[in-house]
Amino acid sequence: MAMKPGERRLQILQTLAAMLENPRSEKVTTAALAARLAVSEAALYRHFASKAQMFEGLIEFIETTLFSFINKITNETTEGDTQAEQTVVMLLSFAEKNPGMTRVLIGEALVNEDERLQARINQLTDKLEAALRQSLRIAQAANGWHGDAQADAAVLIAYVLGRWQLFAKSGFRRLPQDGWALQRKFLFG
Repeated sequence: MAMKPGERRLQILQTLAAMLENPRSEKVTTAALAARLAVSEAALYRHFASKAQMFEGLIEFIETTLFSFINKITNETTEGDTQAEQTVVMLLSFAEKNPGMTRVLIGEALVNEDERLQARINQLTDKLEAALRQSLRIAQAANGWHGDAQADAAVLIAYVLGRWQLFAKSGFRRLPQDGWALQRKFLFG
């Protein structure tokens, strides 16, 4: 049965993400990816011009997903401090549910790949920090946040990146949300 347009592309990205869930962090090759999909490497290149383009597709998926969640949070919650807290929880939860994508988010899966991929992840991290900063500014305007929005957003994104890093480096055993109930007190009072 023939696949609909775009289905094979999505299948390739899903398989790539699944391969990245291996905690032994072996380099993913197009040959291994093709073998996992039971197709030729040439079949992969009919959908993506390069392996870097496959990773770009994965990064686009991650970015779209994260910002759709952030938009939902900001549309449903008017209190900026609550928006920031829910955003942090969502980022931790996303990583927990998507270990392979966490390796992309921390750049581990991008080692020895095209440099523009790491630049793209850095840009995504900057956008996430900006979203947190915006939420904290909303809280400041309503007298619900008494810190410095810029500095505090930097601390929050550093916390998230650290939790993602611990998760990946522990072979996905140290869950990002472990200890959140106590840790949130230091971040949100």
